[in-house]
Amino acid sequence: MSIGYINGKYISLDETVIPIDERGHQFGDGVYEVIRFYAGQPFMLDEHIERLINSSYAIKLPITDDLDSFRKLIMEAVQKAGISDCNVYIQITRGIATRNHLFPNVPVSITMTVRPAKTIDKDERAKGVFAITRDDERWANCYIKSLNLLPNILAKQEAEDQGCFEAILLKEGFVTEGTSSNVYVVKDGKVYTTPLSKQILPGITRMAVKQIAEKLEISFIEQHVSQEELMEADEVFVTSTTAEILPVVKINKCAVGNGIPGEITTTLYEEFCRTIENQK
Repeated sequence: MSIGYINGKYISLDETVIPIDERGHQFGDGVYEVIRFYAGQPFMLDEHIERLINSSYAIKLPITDDLDSFRKLIMEAVQKAGISDCNVYIQITRGIATRNHLFPNVPVSITMTVRPAKTIDKDERAKGVFAITRDDERWANCYIKSLNLLPNILAKQEAEDQGCFEAILLKEGFVTEGTSSNVYVVKDGKVYTTPLSKQILPGITRMAVKQIAEKLEISFIEQHVSQEELMEADEVFVTSTTAEILPVVKINKCAVGNGIPGEITTTLYEEFCRTIENQK
């Protein structure tokens, strides 16, 4: 069953628990991670936790938990939920204190949910999804997985309203990433994606794709991709913990390549699935 956790206590998801003075609620003053479990096994758990800790340090959250303690907490929660295929959402905020912009001297607050994993429909994956492009209006530190997602939400909703899965964000004419994904262009059998910087999230699935591409001897090139190169790509795909590796076959109502999922994207996804299967 789906369960929740807040500061040492397991709760049902319909229980009211967030105080008015919770800083995540009032300021978006916190960070989070989403971790996928397949058949009871986490995918790249340590990498997710390390990113959570790095995000916490980046916004000066005074956390005391380390990788081992977070790992133990997450595994315990999944065991209590009894869900083998699930998504774990874990969030850390600066705590509960009377509203004031300055940092309070209070303990951080850790909350978590465990819910059945939502998967992309097989037919949708087989056909590929649509996307739009929009200006990247987010803050300058997108490498931090913070709770401040309003620009992402607005662009994602606009994509949804236009019958699209994702909005691909552009800064000064170059792709940064999607609202909730990393973005890749395939041209002449080579995979191109935005280099890591403060402008994008260092995706965990991005890391996995890079490893898979190297294993399969597919060129994985980290360089900036222009909007023109995006629109002239042979293939485009996006990655995230929940979407995994997902082909994009139409952008701004224009077909990508021949308008169907391409060979490189399909090959990477098939190897990704084998990687998951081998860890079970």
